[in-house]
Amino acid sequence: QVQLVESGGGLVQPGGSLRLSCVVSGSIFRFYVMGWYRQAPGNERELVARISDRGITNYVDAVKGRFTISRDNAKNTVYLQMNSLKPEDTAVYYCNLYPPHDSWGQGTQVTVSS
Repeated sequence: QVQLVESGGGLVQPGGSLRLSCVVSGSIFRFYVMGWYRQAPGNERELVARISDRGITNYVDAVKGRFTISRDNAKNTVYLQMNSLKPEDTAVYYCNLYPPHDSWGQGTQVTVSS
């Protein structure tokens, strides 16, 4: 059973930055393809970025050039650096494997508002 613990969310003004972290249980983390997902009120959960076991990254168009996903295999942690935040980035952010495992963490709330 994979356990996922997200942190780092908060309230930020438009144009601001946040760095999300996700600690993942399991000794084979380094082999996982990991993703950051988000769910805004009234919307389905969507993938925003993913990183392969070799560090190859992919992003949805809406966050390209603003978000950066990275990982530290020694710490079983995946990060999401979010810059130039916009109100439409407001959502609960989750990490999970890609494709996602059945079990999700509690997520971390990101609110972008002036």
